[in-house]
Amino acid sequence: MERRVAERLRGALGPLGLEPHAFKVGWYNAVVQPAFHLPYPEDTLAFVILSTPSMFDKALKPFVKKEQSKIIRDPVDQCISYHLSRVKEKFPDQRVDVMFDYEILPSRKPKFLAQTAAHVAGAAYYYQRKDVKHDPWGKKKIYGVCIHPKYGGWFAIRGLLLFPDIQVLFLEQPAPVDCVSTEEKRIELLEQFNFHWQDGRYRDIIEVKERYSEEQRVYFATPPAERFRLLGLTQEAQRIEFQ
Repeated sequence: MERRVAERLRGALGPLGLEPHAFKVGWYNAVVQPAFHLPYPEDTLAFVILSTPSMFDKALKPFVKKEQSKIIRDPVDQCISYHLSRVKEKFPDQRVDVMFDYEILPSRKPKFLAQTAAHVAGAAYYYQRKDVKHDPWGKKKIYGVCIHPKYGGWFAIRGLLLFPDIQVLFLEQPAPVDCVSTEEKRIELLEQFNFHWQDGRYRDIIEVKERYSEEQRVYFATPPAERFRLLGLTQEAQRIEFQ
């Protein structure tokens, strides 16, 4: 069953520059605090959805062109929401729950820990402070970051698709590719991500096969209030967004 679902998802999402990676809810719940547990049985089938560099041209720009008059909030969030919601139509006989990376709980905490989900699904390796043996940061707060074996840091984790009616007792857990394997490079990665994230150098910590286009880099480097203009959206949509 997992293979059939995965193939259908890849067929629907792949042409949009989106990647689905399967995992069991229990893999995720086993490594996060109870406050972040997903409220499903441990063998429930789930997928973490990544956006790759090609998503900008394959999904976002066509979406903006087609749905221009309906865009009233962040265009990327609305684009991802549109396409993941449409995926549910591919499974008329299944319940499909969707969680988005931008959703938060009443406690102001995220609905799920995106980088942890990507790691347990084998989609990208979540490098954290604990992965460095000789910690050089003392009392400084150090945040972790996921690196994809193909895209480096040039990708994003956009959401989860959960299939509550599908239990996958024998799904084997894939290990994420440890592509930043030396102590020196891990320190460099976490240094760049925590203290120089604006320049994006951490994204190229490995040799990548695909990265964001110049147009896409400019878009994401632009303050959100000004991104509408880059996509050719109207001032009216912009006013609605930021009322």
